[in-house]
Amino acid sequence: MKKIALISVSDKTGIDSIASELSKMGYDIISTGGTAKYLISKGIKIIPISEFTKFEEILEGRVKTLHPIIHAGILAKSKKDIEDLRDSKYSLIDVVIVNLYPFEKTISKRGCTFSNAIENIDIGGPTLLRASAKNHDRVTVLTDPSDYDLVLEELSKNGKVRSSTRLKLAAKVFSKVSKYDSLISSYLTVNQ
Repeated sequence: MKKIALISVSDKTGIDSIASELSKMGYDIISTGGTAKYLISKGIKIIPISEFTKFEEILEGRVKTLHPIIHAGILAKSKKDIEDLRDSKYSLIDVVIVNLYPFEKTISKRGCTFSNAIENIDIGGPTLLRASAKNHDRVTVLTDPSDYDLVLEELSKNGKVRSSTRLKLAAKVFSKVSKYDSLISSYLTVNQ
């Protein structure tokens, strides 16, 4: 069965290395916008998200990963869940590597406008992260480049990521998304 990793990052630290290693391990890499271009520039074969979903990005990229094909692939508990859909367009997504739009960095810039801040509120990223973390029993979710080596080490040694590691990474996701949402809430409250 084909293994799939979805990669969509703002912080590209180490992303070409992990994508390259995953590709060598037999993963298909699906990716979005700037991340896809970056990985291609590093010689890494990717499947554009729009090719995977058969749905073009819309609203200037605001809607690209918010799609049932993506979320079914992440939230399915097993291959049987996908088979029960009786539709070959669905595939399990095994690894999700996402980090969020740099909202804090954006609002820290001198002259940042309110509308620019709003455009840097990530919607798809937190949704992917939350879905992946919820289904950590099957899905490995990464949001921090400092965790890439651990996951690669476990995959190369065991062919899978340990359940305790997946749980730790899921907890990290919810902590990060919570802080992100809190920062946005504070910014909007101050700017009422």
